Amino acid sequence: MKIGVLSDTHLHHVTPPLRRIFERYLADADVVLHAGDVVAVDVVRFLDQGNFFGVSGNMDPPEVRKILPPFRTLELGGWKIGLTHGGGSPAMLESRVRQLFPDVDVIVYGHSHVPVCHRLGDVLMFNPGSATGPSRYRANTLGMLEVGERVTGRIVELPDEEFIE
Repeated sequence: MKIGVLSDTHLHHVTPPLRRIFERYLADADVVLHAGDVVAVDVVRFLDQGNFFGVSGNMDPPEVRKILPPFRTLELGGWKIGLTHGGGSPAMLESRVRQLFPDVDVIVYGHSHVPVCHRLGDVLMFNPGSATGPSRYRANTLGMLEVGERVTGRIVELPDEEFIE
């Protein structure tokens, strides 16, 4: 199973770069996850082209918070995945989101705009960074999870041409 992962898109409407990113990286995904700060209901509707699961973030307005919960646990391919945005200072963010999900195999989170893919004990900690929002990393990024006999993750750096209007 292929899972495309976004976070911190911070878009007030569906943009041509988001459409290109979706077509190039997410259209063939079995599931698309968004770890919060979507910012617009139109973007949620655009991403929901099949199996979409998202959560709200600290920058999401009330109309997004009405349709996306602050956190959720999913079972995909026999693995338990915790999905949240996170909040507060980037310092200790990972330990705060870890406490939300004591019994999962993967935690997908956002908020920091910094991509993360590593194991903390038996749990894969995964932050896709930001594909379209401001990046605190050297490039805009999204994430891909592969679910099978095990779960693996990879961060995809997006080329600058993805963002040309």
